[in-house]
Amino acid sequence: MNRNEQRDLALLRRYHRYGDLRARDELVERALPLVRSLARPYSGKGEPFDDLVQVGCVGLIKAIDRFDASTGHRFVSFAAPNITGEIKRHFRDHSWSIHVPRSIQELDAKVERATARMQARTGREPTVAQLAAELEESPERIEEALRGGQGYRAMSLDRPVGEDGDAMDLTGAVDPEFVRAEHRHLIRECCGDLDARDRKIVRMRFVEDRLQREIAAEVGVSQMQVSRLLRRALTRMRDRAENGDVAGMPATHDADAEAVAA
Repeated sequence: MNRNEQRDLALLRRYHRYGDLRARDELVERALPLVRSLARPYSGKGEPFDDLVQVGCVGLIKAIDRFDASTGHRFVSFAAPNITGEIKRHFRDHSWSIHVPRSIQELDAKVERATARMQARTGREPTVAQLAAELEESPERIEEALRGGQGYRAMSLDRPVGEDGDAMDLTGAVDPEFVRAEHRHLIRECCGDLDARDRKIVRMRFVEDRLQREIAAEVGVSQMQVSRLLRRALTRMRDRAENGDVAGMPATHDADAEAVAA
């Protein structure tokens, strides 16, 4: 047993026998480089490295609490799998953006380890068929695990895509023409109760944007009558819209009725 192992064992005895928390804190500090080295391989999975170190420290403290010095085992050998296991549980239980079955999560971890082994042997990334043979799984299961492994983190909409855009540019948007089409249908239906003259006046005023004096001259009435006819026509249209008496359209709220009249 070397000097470092003897020091670890002395600190463990002080903590377990006397409840010396300072001994435990010192042991955590001594083992922190080990935690960092075990967390580093997982830093490329979307989790900040410092967060992984904190999770690893939780596993380290659990190992300190569970370690039995009377077994004669090295503390580092006991702590390492506890630290790694805590990090893996963190990914399995907390770091998936979408729900992925536990079996797929575990197979994804096996696929990742097998990929690293096979790349080290051959210098090439293994195919799905090669991974399936290595792990004695079907190719379909391997492909499912690979797809599931993409669920660690959803891509940020601010993430750059291409040279001049970001992910938001790839998402769809509500087409304003759908709303305009609904409004046109609503107005057309609401005009059904108007006579030919009233429809003409409404069209000239709100579609052709004609002045009331121009409308009065063409229709052959006074400008005051045009104003009165417009109010009457719009009231009838609004009433029909609010009552829902429109084919294929629900009853509108006051704001909708105002939009029709505008």
